[in-house]
Amino acid sequence: MLHIDHHLTADDLAKTLRADAVEGLSSRPKALPPKWFYDERGSVLFEEITRLQEYYPTGAERAILQRRTPEIARIAGADTLVELGAGSGEKTRLLLDALLGAETLRRFVPVDVSGDFLGEAAAAIGAAYPGLEVHAVVADFERHMHLLPAGGRRLVAVLGSTLGNQAPAGRRSFLTDLRSGFTADDTLLLGVDLVKDPQRLVAAYDDARGVTAEFNRNVLQVLNRELGAGFDPAAFDHLAVWDAGNEWIEMRLRSRIAQRVRVAALEMDVEFAAGEQMRTEISAKFRREGIEAELNAAGFALDAWWTDPAGDFAVLLARP
Repeated sequence: MLHIDHHLTADDLAKTLRADAVEGLSSRPKALPPKWFYDERGSVLFEEITRLQEYYPTGAERAILQRRTPEIARIAGADTLVELGAGSGEKTRLLLDALLGAETLRRFVPVDVSGDFLGEAAAAIGAAYPGLEVHAVVADFERHMHLLPAGGRRLVAVLGSTLGNQAPAGRRSFLTDLRSGFTADDTLLLGVDLVKDPQRLVAAYDDARGVTAEFNRNVLQVLNRELGAGFDPAAFDHLAVWDAGNEWIEMRLRSRIAQRVRVAALEMDVEFAAGEQMRTEISAKFRREGIEAELNAAGFALDAWWTDPAGDFAVLLARP
């Protein structure tokens, strides 16, 4: 059985993009949220990135789940899997298979901002798992946490190092909001990338083939299409920089020339100096003691911690 709740419309997304663009292009330094990478082309490019030799996080997280999902299912005892940032791929199915194997699962709740993608992904899961209730939710989980389906014993999965795309204040708000909707029976499954050799980190976000550079510049194509902007992506260089103080990678776009870009839908002109940089993503890397402290501050207790053999990535379980 498939059911879809809509808490976001195309108009909502358009308004959010306009607000983010006005704020980000007017700020000093300029910045754009990474969620606007993921139009259809951006999503295809990101899938290609996950298969690159340099980009270890996806493979490392998958290796942990392949080994640990039976244990995760046993500890969680969940009858509902909630996935924030929905998927229909291997990681989702590893969790579904383990929970079904434990004979506890009855409902899957995928959550995503893209209604089209979510509808396709939810239908694919429904076809592959007949008898499983699929209750999809089109929502921004940074804003609509309180609207997610409740009841039962829920395993809430936030995988793919999604948490790391937020600065500490954003992570604190997200985890606190998440905790406010938890009952004593709910469990959080969280994927986090770990601090390691900065050269490996930079390489993961600046691959030799230039796929990540194309992915980064794609946000300019999104602004051109959706807001009538006049960005020339070729006039911007891709940068990946390790910030040792904050222990995160920053992706940036650097203007090759002094230029003025018209954004027609916003009725604004954006000035870039030659060499000026605009941040498009942060990807925080964690240490166990640091993420445990953040979880504790939000009202969670760390229950289990697993890493891949190389210690590159961690998947953890936490409870209220």
